[in-house]
Amino acid sequence: MVTMVSKFVYYLHLSRRTGHYSVQNRARNAPGKPPYHRCNSQDSLDELAMDDYWTEVENITLSGEGDAEPQEEVQLKVPDEGEQEEAWLTEAGLATLFDESASDPEDMMGLLSTLTRTQAAAVEKRVEKLQQTLRKRNKQHQVPDVRDIFKLPGTPESKEDEAKSPERSENRKKDITTDGQAMGLGNRAGPAEQSVSEPETDINLEVSFSDQALSYKEGSKGSSEALTDADDKLPNFKLSRDKTGLTKVGDLSPHDMKKVHRLVLIEMTALFDTAGIDLKAHKAVKLKVKESGLFGVPLAALLEQDQRRQPGTKVPIILQRLISHIEDEGLDTEGLLRIPGAAIRVKAVCVELEGKFYEGLFPWESLKQHDAASLLKLFIRELPHPLLTVKYLSAFIAVLRLPTKKQQLQALNLLVLLLPESSRDTLKALMEFFQRVIDHKEQNKMTLNNVAVVMAPNIFMFKGFRNKISEQQEFSLATETANIVRLLIRYQNLLWTIPKFIMNQVRKQNTENQKKMSKDRAMMKLLKKMAYEREKQEKPLSEVDSSSQGFIRVQAPQFSKVSMAVQLTEELQASDVLSRFLSQDSSVSVKREDLCLYEIGGNIQERCLDEETYMKDLLELNPSAEWFIKCIQR
Repeated sequence: MVTMVSKFVYYLHLSRRTGHYSVQNRARNAPGKPPYHRCNSQDSLDELAMDDYWTEVENITLSGEGDAEPQEEVQLKVPDEGEQEEAWLTEAGLATLFDESASDPEDMMGLLSTLTRTQAAAVEKRVEKLQQTLRKRNKQHQVPDVRDIFKLPGTPESKEDEAKSPERSENRKKDITTDGQAMGLGNRAGPAEQSVSEPETDINLEVSFSDQALSYKEGSKGSSEALTDADDKLPNFKLSRDKTGLTKVGDLSPHDMKKVHRLVLIEMTALFDTAGIDLKAHKAVKLKVKESGLFGVPLAALLEQDQRRQPGTKVPIILQRLISHIEDEGLDTEGLLRIPGAAIRVKAVCVELEGKFYEGLFPWESLKQHDAASLLKLFIRELPHPLLTVKYLSAFIAVLRLPTKKQQLQALNLLVLLLPESSRDTLKALMEFFQRVIDHKEQNKMTLNNVAVVMAPNIFMFKGFRNKISEQQEFSLATETANIVRLLIRYQNLLWTIPKFIMNQVRKQNTENQKKMSKDRAMMKLLKKMAYEREKQEKPLSEVDSSSQGFIRVQAPQFSKVSMAVQLTEELQASDVLSRFLSQDSSVSVKREDLCLYEIGGNIQERCLDEETYMKDLLELNPSAEWFIKCIQR
């Protein structure tokens, strides 16, 4: 292990350079707090109609979810000392740092070589904590002191440093003593109270979010301007266009998405570290759950069940059908999502759906719109584990402790990317549906704020949740969760985007891994290139697809026009390549929106290109790439 950590030190140095709910009798408004009033403003949470939140909680409680087979409450397990660090390092692809047999050390070194200063510091912090735990467990084995292991070249260690180390370590600890604090509902006094509001509306995707946060923190030291409750506006954030194209969730191969997940985990942790927020990732104790059916089935199991009927399904079919039924009835209905269906009727419909849905025998024409909306909310609440997952739920809640709206949005972006694919795709379908409801706010009176407060308890209140928190924490949670849902809806077009700095790190990691290929593989590549060069020499000049001569060759093996040469210009975009292909192959029956130009090979495995990608700029970023037109894998 010492050898692996020594290598890690080198890369650190290198990177620095470069629901059933128990009814509790609670007043509708908290003591000493003014009542909330309905307001159509989209700007401030102070003006939210929070009565709708408590009405929704009451409706959830009174409905009783009258299931003949009540589900167990979700139990949160707090990790043992050292367990969280081991789990984090394993998920980040760095298990070799404590278990040399756990993963490929060469792959780990490729990852470490891409880390930024703040990302490297986040990894170092977890390794340091784990080392402290290992020393306690294995004193007889003389585990090296972490200060020696992470001592950078040319950095002397004095006795003064040694004396400060325990204090520094102690300051990093924020032990969780209550279930409410475990969910991120502890004392709110923190970094957010020492910050200034940030006027910029551009989201910079090229620089690490945690590096940006550190620069902001260092730049705001000494400022006396505080972030007040009134500073709750929603800026018109936008992504600055990148000539190499934006990358959305679903655009990359699973191989590269695995790298994205590891890097995003490290980046998210570094961002919270920068703000002094100590996250605790919880695990749900294994529950006895339904293995089939519609309601109360784990999301992954439900999707597996649906995919046997409809291959490629990413969002539960029952949820898709409920959304489409609500929309078919019209989105102008006043109070849509807010007004509940009749509880007894909703229970009866739920039972009927369980028996008739997959057989296609359910009478959708008789389902009332408000009942369908109640069923949609019931589906979300009845998931055995929260849609946002037990693992990351506390992190979602902790987002609001970050000092600026921009950092909150950046953290949400990273958390969305960390969600399991089933949760992420289902959440996206819901956010898109909520936005379509909001688009009809003039008729249905459901503004962004109204939808957020109604849906927040359905998304965040898992089984037994209210039993785990105090009354004061629940009141705090009401506004906070509504705010989070509001951000998820308002900025959904940004949150499912993979930041360019993460993409650059994936490309760099792929390049580093390729450099470590075996000599045999390198020789095979050389022979293949030589054969390719001979093939080019045998072709007529008009068919030579050399980018050095200002052309790229685009291949389309799925279609009758197998390939075509496209001349590179400064303004050539991916959309132009697709248009040219469709104009030359009239036999293509696939819709334009179902086609994508893919970047394959070089420093990326596979990437579906944003249509506004400038091809010449992307070729400079990945000169070894090949270009394919294929149907999008939905």
